[in-house]
Amino acid sequence: MPVDSMQEQVSRDVDGRFRKGQSGNPKGRPMGARNKATEAAELLLDGEAEALTRKAVELALEGEAGALRLCLERIIPPRRGRPVKLGLPAVRGAADLASTMAAITTAGVQGMITPGEAAELARVVEIFVRAVETSDFERRLRELEEAHAARP
Repeated sequence: MPVDSMQEQVSRDVDGRFRKGQSGNPKGRPMGARNKATEAAELLLDGEAEALTRKAVELALEGEAGALRLCLERIIPPRRGRPVKLGLPAVRGAADLASTMAAITTAGVQGMITPGEAAELARVVEIFVRAVETSDFERRLRELEEAHAARP
């Protein structure tokens, strides 16, 4: 077996992946090194940003759809999220979760919130459920350990 293939077997796990902390290119790209295509584009566009922006605005004003979209995306960035105000019941424990999920589902179905917002809120409820389950498990385990320690 050639030396190269033996080294490859040593540095990879049984699934053929590199082991944690090892790489197929240990030296890698030097810190601070930039992509050559990006550097070339920056050189070509250097000093032309104002003229290009002006041209994009002119094309947008003439009705060019792509230029219009580009200009609007720069003026009004895509909406990432918004505060959602729902009349959700207070959640103090697992018993409150069914009514909370029902309220989220109803709001989504009625169009008060988007399906994505409903899914995000459902994830929050799911995380709360896991937190309740974890704290309940910990409490019951502690009680069992104390009861076991109290036995003669």
